[in-house]
Amino acid sequence: MTATPLSIPDVMLIEPEVFGDTRGFFFESFNCRVFEEAVGRNLDFVQDNHSRSARNVLRGLHFQVQRPQGKLVRVAIGSIFDVAVDIRLDSPTFRQWVGVELSAENQRQLWVPEGFAHGFLVTSDSADVLYKATDYYAPEHERSIRWDDPTLGIEWPLDGPPRLSGKDRDAMSLTALKPG
Repeated sequence: MTATPLSIPDVMLIEPEVFGDTRGFFFESFNCRVFEEAVGRNLDFVQDNHSRSARNVLRGLHFQVQRPQGKLVRVAIGSIFDVAVDIRLDSPTFRQWVGVELSAENQRQLWVPEGFAHGFLVTSDSADVLYKATDYYAPEHERSIRWDDPTLGIEWPLDGPPRLSGKDRDAMSLTALKPG
């Protein structure tokens, strides 16, 4: 496994070693010891999530206050543009974002630590997204930042209007929220 810090160093691109031949492929999608060594801390993942979404579905930007979640995100079918936004008020990279393509083909994963808002756009006909979380989903603590917040300037690779949930359509700008 290769772990590469991105322009926001706490967010890491994880690339597993894939063994393939004419029969197919094999890789370790998660190895606790190797992952913790790569990110430099001990973590307890307590929940695994799986979503399926159609093309142009944009989910996010989500985060939880009081019970923040770190997320290890990967795609089993299709492709997404995955985004992490630093919402840590005391961080030198506050309001900065990183985005990467995750797909079934490239097998890459994104480590999004606690203190970040997370969202993704489906860029294939559909996508199955799987992610591990370091805390349980707590709807009373969930908040959403607008996907098109002008203070963030995220460059989503849209090929039409995004398909949003009501919650994401009604989300507020980062400046209107108190994330911490």
